[in-house]
Amino acid sequence: MNILTFPGMVVSSKAGWPELEKIHPAIIKIFAFLVLPLSLIPPAMLYYAGTTYGDDFVVGYGGKPWGWIAIVFFLAEMLTFAGMGWLIGQIAETNKLKIDSHDAYLLAAIAPVPLWLSAFGLFFASVAINMAISVVALACSCGLIYHGIYALCHMHEEIIAMSITYTVISAGLVAWVLLLVIVIAV
Repeated sequence: MNILTFPGMVVSSKAGWPELEKIHPAIIKIFAFLVLPLSLIPPAMLYYAGTTYGDDFVVGYGGKPWGWIAIVFFLAEMLTFAGMGWLIGQIAETNKLKIDSHDAYLLAAIAPVPLWLSAFGLFFASVAINMAISVVALACSCGLIYHGIYALCHMHEEIIAMSITYTVISAGLVAWVLLLVIVIAV
Protein backbone atom coordinates (compact mmCIF):
# COMPACT_ATOMS: atom_id res chain seq x y z
CA MET A 1 0.00 0.00 0.00
CA ASN A 2 1.22 3.44 -0.88
CA ILE A 3 1.54 5.81 2.09
CA LEU A 4 0.21 8.62 -0.12
CA THR A 5 -3.21 6.94 -0.23
CA PHE A 6 -3.57 7.28 3.55
CA PRO A 7 -5.03 10.83 3.53
CA GLY A 8 -7.60 9.67 0.97
CA MET A 9 -8.68 6.90 3.33
CA VAL A 10 -9.88 9.57 5.76
CA VAL A 11 -12.44 10.89 3.27
CA SER A 12 -13.25 7.94 1.02
CA SER A 13 -14.19 4.26 1.28
CA LYS A 14 -12.62 3.62 -2.11
CA ALA A 15 -9.18 5.18 -1.53
CA GLY A 16 -6.75 2.62 -0.16
CA TRP A 17 -9.22 0.40 1.69
CA PRO A 18 -9.85 -2.12 -1.12
CA GLU A 19 -6.10 -2.32 -1.80
CA LEU A 20 -5.40 -2.85 1.90
CA GLU A 21 -8.05 -5.54 2.11
CA LYS A 22 -6.56 -7.27 -0.92
CA ILE A 23 -3.01 -7.18 0.50
CA HIS A 24 -4.35 -8.65 3.77
CA PRO A 25 -1.19 -7.95 5.84
CA ALA A 26 -0.65 -10.22 8.82
CA ILE A 27 -1.77 -8.78 12.16
CA ILE A 28 1.68 -9.36 13.65
CA LYS A 29 3.16 -7.36 10.76
CA ILE A 30 0.62 -4.56 11.27
CA PHE A 31 1.44 -4.55 14.97
CA ALA A 32 5.22 -4.59 14.46
CA PHE A 33 5.40 -1.98 11.70
CA LEU A 34 2.45 0.30 12.46
CA VAL A 35 0.97 -0.02 15.95
CA LEU A 36 4.15 -0.48 17.97
CA PRO A 37 6.29 2.29 16.44
CA LEU A 38 3.49 4.86 16.22
CA SER A 39 2.16 4.13 19.69
CA LEU A 40 5.60 4.95 21.08
CA ILE A 41 5.26 8.56 19.86
CA PRO A 42 2.75 9.81 22.48
CA PRO A 43 4.62 8.41 25.52
CA ALA A 44 7.93 9.72 24.17
CA MET A 45 6.42 13.14 23.51
CA LEU A 46 4.74 13.21 26.94
CA TYR A 47 8.09 12.47 28.53
CA TYR A 48 9.81 15.11 26.40
CA ALA A 49 7.20 17.80 27.03
CA GLY A 50 6.90 17.00 30.73
CA THR A 51 10.61 17.04 31.41
CA THR A 52 11.45 19.91 29.07
CA TYR A 53 8.76 22.45 29.87
CA GLY A 54 6.25 20.80 32.21
CA ASP A 55 5.50 23.88 34.32
CA ASP A 56 5.50 26.17 31.28
CA PHE A 57 2.88 23.97 29.64
CA VAL A 58 0.67 23.43 32.69
CA VAL A 59 1.63 24.72 36.14
CA GLY A 60 2.52 21.87 38.49
CA TYR A 61 3.46 19.38 35.79
CA GLY A 62 7.22 19.85 35.99
CA GLY A 63 7.64 17.58 39.00
CA LYS A 64 5.55 14.64 37.77
CA PRO A 65 7.20 11.22 37.29
CA TRP A 66 7.18 11.44 33.48
CA GLY A 67 9.10 8.21 32.97
CA TRP A 68 6.42 6.20 34.78
CA ILE A 69 3.63 8.15 33.13
CA ALA A 70 5.09 7.33 29.70
CA ILE A 71 5.33 3.61 30.51
CA VAL A 72 1.78 3.40 31.89
CA PHE A 73 0.47 5.42 28.96
CA PHE A 74 2.14 3.05 26.48
CA LEU A 75 0.74 -0.04 28.21
CA ALA A 76 -2.72 1.54 28.23
CA GLU A 77 -2.40 2.19 24.49
CA MET A 78 -1.64 -1.49 23.90
CA LEU A 79 -4.71 -2.52 25.90
CA THR A 80 -6.80 0.00 23.99
CA PHE A 81 -5.66 -1.41 20.63
CA ALA A 82 -6.59 -4.94 21.69
CA GLY A 83 -9.93 -3.81 23.08
CA MET A 84 -10.86 -1.70 20.06
CA GLY A 85 -10.17 -4.53 17.62
CA TRP A 86 -12.42 -6.81 19.63
CA LEU A 87 -15.09 -4.10 19.98
CA ILE A 88 -15.20 -3.35 16.24
CA GLY A 89 -15.72 -7.04 15.52
CA GLN A 90 -18.48 -7.33 18.13
CA ILE A 91 -20.34 -4.23 16.97
CA ALA A 92 -20.20 -5.35 13.34
CA GLU A 93 -21.47 -8.81 14.32
CA THR A 94 -24.30 -7.28 16.37
CA ASN A 95 -25.35 -5.37 13.25
CA LYS A 96 -25.21 -8.62 11.22
CA LEU A 97 -22.24 -7.48 9.16
CA LYS A 98 -19.34 -9.58 8.03
CA ILE A 99 -15.96 -8.41 9.20
CA ASP A 100 -13.35 -10.93 10.14
CA SER A 101 -11.15 -10.55 13.17
CA HIS A 102 -8.22 -9.58 10.95
CA ASP A 103 -10.05 -6.64 9.39
CA ALA A 104 -11.39 -5.50 12.76
CA TYR A 105 -7.84 -5.31 14.13
CA LEU A 106 -6.62 -3.73 10.90
CA LEU A 107 -9.14 -0.93 11.41
CA ALA A 108 -8.19 -0.67 15.10
CA ALA A 109 -4.57 -0.22 14.00
CA ILE A 110 -5.23 2.38 11.31
CA ALA A 111 -7.86 4.55 13.04
CA PRO A 112 -5.60 5.96 15.81
CA VAL A 113 -2.74 6.92 13.45
CA PRO A 114 -3.77 10.62 13.36
CA LEU A 115 -4.05 10.65 17.17
CA TRP A 116 -0.62 9.09 17.56
CA LEU A 117 0.89 11.60 15.13
CA SER A 118 -0.86 14.50 16.87
CA ALA A 119 1.46 13.93 19.83
CA PHE A 120 4.15 15.74 17.84
CA GLY A 121 2.20 18.88 18.75
CA LEU A 122 3.81 18.55 22.17
CA PHE A 123 6.92 20.10 20.65
CA PHE A 124 4.98 23.33 21.20
CA ALA A 125 4.39 24.49 24.77
CA SER A 126 0.91 25.72 23.94
CA VAL A 127 -2.32 24.17 25.20
CA ALA A 128 -4.29 25.95 22.44
CA ILE A 129 -2.09 24.59 19.64
CA ASN A 130 -2.25 21.09 21.10
CA MET A 131 -6.02 21.25 21.46
CA ALA A 132 -6.40 22.36 17.83
CA ILE A 133 -4.11 19.58 16.60
CA SER A 134 -5.99 17.04 18.73
CA VAL A 135 -9.38 18.09 17.35
CA VAL A 136 -8.14 17.75 13.76
CA ALA A 137 -6.59 14.36 14.59
CA LEU A 138 -9.83 13.20 16.20
CA ALA A 139 -11.82 14.24 13.12
CA CYS A 140 -9.40 12.32 10.89
CA SER A 141 -9.69 9.23 13.11
CA CYS A 142 -13.48 9.46 12.89
CA GLY A 143 -13.22 9.59 9.10
CA LEU A 144 -10.94 6.56 9.08
CA ILE A 145 -13.35 4.58 11.25
CA TYR A 146 -16.39 5.48 9.16
CA HIS A 147 -14.79 4.80 5.78
CA GLY A 148 -12.98 1.74 7.11
CA ILE A 149 -16.22 0.22 8.42
CA TYR A 150 -17.97 1.07 5.16
CA ALA A 151 -15.22 -0.48 3.03
CA LEU A 152 -14.20 -3.49 5.11
CA CYS A 153 -17.80 -4.54 5.84
CA HIS A 154 -18.74 -4.01 2.16
CA MET A 155 -21.67 -1.84 3.17
CA HIS A 156 -24.27 -0.13 1.05
CA GLU A 157 -26.20 1.65 3.80
CA GLU A 158 -24.65 4.79 5.22
CA ILE A 159 -26.96 4.89 8.26
CA ILE A 160 -25.67 1.54 9.60
CA ALA A 161 -22.07 2.58 8.95
CA MET A 162 -22.73 5.82 10.85
CA SER A 163 -24.31 3.94 13.74
CA ILE A 164 -21.35 1.57 14.05
CA THR A 165 -18.93 4.48 13.71
CA TYR A 166 -20.74 6.40 16.43
CA THR A 167 -20.48 3.45 18.83
CA VAL A 168 -16.81 2.80 18.07
CA ILE A 169 -15.93 6.49 18.35
CA SER A 170 -17.80 6.77 21.65
CA ALA A 171 -15.81 3.86 23.07
CA GLY A 172 -12.63 5.33 21.59
CA LEU A 173 -13.29 8.70 23.21
CA VAL A 174 -13.79 7.02 26.57
CA ALA A 175 -10.46 5.22 26.09
CA TRP A 176 -8.77 8.48 24.99
CA VAL A 177 -10.10 10.32 28.06
CA LEU A 178 -8.84 7.50 30.30
CA LEU A 179 -5.40 7.80 28.70
CA LEU A 180 -5.43 11.54 29.38
CA VAL A 181 -6.53 10.90 32.97
CA ILE A 182 -3.34 8.86 33.42
CA VAL A 183 -1.35 11.98 32.60
CA ILE A 184 -3.42 14.29 34.79
CA ALA A 185 -3.87 12.02 37.81
CA VAL A 186 -0.32 10.74 38.24
